[in-house]
Amino acid sequence: MDKRKIPEMKPLFKERMQKLLGEEFETYEEILKKPIVKSIRCNPLKISPEELKEKLNEKGWKISCPWKDHPEIIIVEGKEITISPETIENQVLKIQENLKETIESLSPGELGRSLEHLLGYYYVQELASMLPIISLSPKPHEKFLDLCASPGSKTTQAAAMMKNTGNIIANEVSIGRIIILCSNLERCSVTNTIVTKKDGVAFCQKVLKYNPELKFDKILVDAPCSGEGTLRSTPKTYLMWSINTVKSLSILQKKLFKSAFRALKVGGEMVYSTCTHAPEENEEVVSEMLEYFKDSIEILPTNLPIKSREGITKWEEKEYNEKVKKCSRIYPQDNDTEGFFVSKFKKIKEIENDI
Repeated sequence: MDKRKIPEMKPLFKERMQKLLGEEFETYEEILKKPIVKSIRCNPLKISPEELKEKLNEKGWKISCPWKDHPEIIIVEGKEITISPETIENQVLKIQENLKETIESLSPGELGRSLEHLLGYYYVQELASMLPIISLSPKPHEKFLDLCASPGSKTTQAAAMMKNTGNIIANEVSIGRIIILCSNLERCSVTNTIVTKKDGVAFCQKVLKYNPELKFDKILVDAPCSGEGTLRSTPKTYLMWSINTVKSLSILQKKLFKSAFRALKVGGEMVYSTCTHAPEENEEVVSEMLEYFKDSIEILPTNLPIKSREGITKWEEKEYNEKVKKCSRIYPQDNDTEGFFVSKFKKIKEIENDI
């Protein structure tokens, strides 16, 4: 296993993860030292998974598909190199009389520099990051809201599943992030998307105020979070982590959820997801929203193609609604991915109480 030198965990973060994982904490700690798996998502708006795989094989890339029901999702294990026996000093490595094939890692940035990437044939995306849209499963001709859209990973994934039909509103509050979002939409030939710049809470409130009949079939709230699940790809998170950030983000996440759910059609579905393990940003948000919306909301199974664990019902001095068990916790050590949290909801009837 290729291990990296990573920063030390802050004592409070380590204590919290030990409490969440118990005896498995050491396994979790070990997987964080391993480089993240290189994964891509085929863009069927430009090329079929079969055609893309053929092109990648021609490049000598060693690829595999982790989930049989999702042929567009591909792991790039490395690239093949061919060497003659004379160059092998260690005779034990000789497997054949003439040639031996081995696999080497792609060079840094090679996934992003390839012609296939520049042409928009695939999107570089971490496996766990693909799960919220897989769970939400947007369909052609639907109205879809991606409330916190940049950099566009999930927006482009939704557009592909919708076959560039219907309409996507991709909202983002930061102009710098909007530039990245638009660049990715253009590269992937997404044409069914309108990009808006607005605070997420204000956006939903404005939509409902001025367009009360405009409601969405599907909504994704991939909320800003403390990023505890991204330690493998973003080691600086070790240094940036703060319990105060966790608590302040929890307040924002509840506001985003509450506003977004109001913009959902009756019968429509919404996914709330984060890339963190903090219960304050996950089960606490879900539990409070279940209590707030009462019989207007139903929590659904996430139906993910990956090993996940049910949501926790107790954390420190707080107890959560038992229904949070339907949420999915994705830990890095379970699937060799990043960490994620996914929850899914259906709107049963219109809401009477005020925000």
